[in-house]
Amino acid sequence: MKFFDLVQDQIPQVEARMREQANGHHPDLEMAIEHLLNAGGKRLRPTVSILVGKMVDSHQERTITLAAAVELLHTATLVHDDVIDGSLLRRGNPTLNARWSPGATILTGDFIFARAAKLAAETESVPLMKLFAQTLSTIVNGEITQLFVSKGLISREDYFQRIYAKTASLFELSCIAPVYLADEDHHKMELMRKFGYEVGMAFQIVDDVLDFTSEQTALGKPVANDLRSGLVTLPALYYLEKCPDCPNMIKVVEDRIVSEEMVLKVVNAIRESGAIQSALDEAKEFVGRGLDALQQFPQSEERDALAELARFVVDRQI
Repeated sequence: MKFFDLVQDQIPQVEARMREQANGHHPDLEMAIEHLLNAGGKRLRPTVSILVGKMVDSHQERTITLAAAVELLHTATLVHDDVIDGSLLRRGNPTLNARWSPGATILTGDFIFARAAKLAAETESVPLMKLFAQTLSTIVNGEITQLFVSKGLISREDYFQRIYAKTASLFELSCIAPVYLADEDHHKMELMRKFGYEVGMAFQIVDDVLDFTSEQTALGKPVANDLRSGLVTLPALYYLEKCPDCPNMIKVVEDRIVSEEMVLKVVNAIRESGAIQSALDEAKEFVGRGLDALQQFPQSEERDALAELARFVVDRQI
């Protein structure tokens, strides 16, 4: 994939900056960061930041620092998510939560948040640091909302607000921040905000689709994990629009403590209803709007790579 080829020299530098953040601290923190980095991940967010940075001609070293900050911020949110959800597997590997106490895991996430903020400060851009803090606030507010409000039957508006906080806000940060390191052109910032928002929303919708269509060995976590936790995602919303009185669906979402057989019945019903394709079609509409914003930049190798990345988001299988 061309978009990965264009950053193959920079991504190892990003990961090196991330690993450096544990130097001089407790050895278990160094082990934890190494474990998290070795667990895999597509590195899409730093890839986006580097490509945007090249496209708008931002300072390369500062962009690499920014990309490391964004990916560490993302990593910290995953550490906390695993504690909140009680997840023992991520990408098929044991989570920190499976190895350590909840307290130790939360503190590790806090440490990673702090080091991400330190890296953001090293870009020496106050507006970028403000945006970084604002994004972190958005993510945490979204998590609190999910804990106390978003379980059970919800509206499409609730769902879109949740996935913006969880995913699209970080894609926005990845896209806007490099412009701060270039010329702070507000028109470019708005175009990049639009691109990041639309692609980020599509990314999470596809994640939610894969939660129903993939097998556990591919996902690295149980199939329909969100549904088992009482979270209604876009495929389930489309299904509910077609079958609003489905007793099994309502019982799974509202009671949650149900048999595996009932969960699988609901999953199969969603798979067979056309809801999966409807959700994918909506994800493609998001990407289309993002590409419209991207096309307003002059043609370049980086712009083409960002367009390819956007299309990859809706075509991926995992």
